[in-house]
Amino acid sequence: MLKLFSQIFAPFFSSYIGKIGIPDSILLKTGKLDADEFEIMKTHTTLGRQAIEHAEKGIDQHIEFLSCAKEIAQSHQEKWDGSGYPQGLAGDAIPISARLMALADVYDALICRRVYKPSFPHTKAVGIILDGRGSHFDPDVVDAFAAIESEFRAIAERFIDSDQDILEKQKQLESAVGALERASG
Repeated sequence: MLKLFSQIFAPFFSSYIGKIGIPDSILLKTGKLDADEFEIMKTHTTLGRQAIEHAEKGIDQHIEFLSCAKEIAQSHQEKWDGSGYPQGLAGDAIPISARLMALADVYDALICRRVYKPSFPHTKAVGIILDGRGSHFDPDVVDAFAAIESEFRAIAERFIDSDQDILEKQKQLESAVGALERASG
């Protein structure tokens, strides 16, 4: 089971690793990012790949899922039509791992409440993804998603944050930001 997890699921966490290098003022901004902030945010893809490459150098053995993790970190913001970033890859030039993650990442971003937006209902998220077929997303990946979208909904409902969870996370975040401000002040 651990081998299955490491080969299939662990690399999907790599899409977030680069965000460690993004300032909290950008990550936690409640409004739309301006052009300069968005350029900084876009670096999370290459920062993530570089972090994984750095970790790899400290390991004396080959770990298979790290290859997939690097692909996801680097390319999960690419779009099927070539309008994504950081490299402007299009179609099959985008690694399949990143194409899968792109859809999962967008679904999660849509259905989850963020500091800058409320959560969208599952049906609206599905509609947005279906509308992105062939432009944002690989058509085959969208078709596969459409066939099992009810499973996405079930998983999301099982792990959704309650209002209390959100409040607790917000308090923890405010406490951490306050501690950082005091330490740097």
